[in-house]
Amino acid sequence: MRRLPVSEASIRDRAAVVGIGQTPFAKSLGRSEYDMALEAILAACADAGVAPRDVDGLVRYDMEQVDEEMLLAALGNPDVRFFAGTAWGGGGAASVLVVAATAIAAGMAKHVLVYRARARGKQSVYGAGKHQGGRYWERLEPELPGLNGWHAAHGLVAAFQEMAMIAMRHRIEYGTTDDQYAEVAVAFRAHAVRNPRAVMRTPMTIADHHASRMIADPLRLFDCCIETDGAVAMLVTSAERARDLRQPPAYVLAGAMAGGGHHIRLSTFWERRRADDGAPRAGRRLWAMAGVRPADVDVAFFYDFFTPLVIMALEDYGFAPVGEGGRFVEGGGLAWPDGRLPCNTNGGQLSEAFIHGFNNTVEAVRQIRGTSTAQVPDCRLAFVAGGNTDPTGAVLLRR
Repeated sequence: MRRLPVSEASIRDRAAVVGIGQTPFAKSLGRSEYDMALEAILAACADAGVAPRDVDGLVRYDMEQVDEEMLLAALGNPDVRFFAGTAWGGGGAASVLVVAATAIAAGMAKHVLVYRARARGKQSVYGAGKHQGGRYWERLEPELPGLNGWHAAHGLVAAFQEMAMIAMRHRIEYGTTDDQYAEVAVAFRAHAVRNPRAVMRTPMTIADHHASRMIADPLRLFDCCIETDGAVAMLVTSAERARDLRQPPAYVLAGAMAGGGHHIRLSTFWERRRADDGAPRAGRRLWAMAGVRPADVDVAFFYDFFTPLVIMALEDYGFAPVGEGGRFVEGGGLAWPDGRLPCNTNGGQLSEAFIHGFNNTVEAVRQIRGTSTAQVPDCRLAFVAGGNTDPTGAVLLRR
């Protein structure tokens, strides 16, 4: 892997992921998000060989219901020195690692936990509060505040409708097809079939994809991520400490974040040039910091909430020219082991689980360790992106 000149390197190679943990994934586990978060966090500490009381930093999504105060007693450490949240929705899937690595590089903490717990399934409500599990759009207030009150009345209630608008515009601009959507879903399902942790393990064909029911044109059922319960956690420490711990480190080679332009819950996504949106800007900063190119990446993990957004992310981050992401995925382009770029080798959010992208990041660590169920040979560089329609981030993990 040839290194290019580095324009900025504030966190480059300063931190590493040394512990990973998760709960089982299922459509309904019958557990609270706090309960699941604790299981994943304690598993990540055990994986790294770090005592929970030695954790002195926490980074979470700003929408995470399990907060720092709830974890203090469980961790047994009264001296948590750093805590932060990162925005929002799928955009936080990689941004949490950027913030954790920044805290490590600045000397603000020695061991930083990042985590996500979600009771997201159709039958996953575990309390009367609006944040206690279940489908968020089925637990909205009767009167919505701000701009939400204007667009929800016209049918933009859940992400399905919002993303359908974005996907349809991409189809109009570039001719993206149902067959190309299916290539994404089929490749990721084939990876999930190999993964005993995955919720959806029934093999899928392109014909199966096309036969699934329409949810919001052009999105069919198999274009949409699944609804699941589960939690994932990772432990981040300095590159120096990582060498002495239990697992092979996954070093944070680079990380970047960027906010998109203003939009009303995604419905005005196309009002600005694609190059000016958050994901392309984060990508340019990421490659500059890392000193590598997209062509150097061995395996990639895109925020696969919907199949067309994977195609757009390939374009946003420079793996394919704008408008040619659909052609990139054709002929098994994302499939392990022989695709142009093996992606989401765990099955992703389309087939493994929907933990707001965290399960994809954990799989990237497994690829660096060499322990994936769809292992890329001699994997040295893994790319991870958050949701490309949100304020977002991306990281590169290296062996």
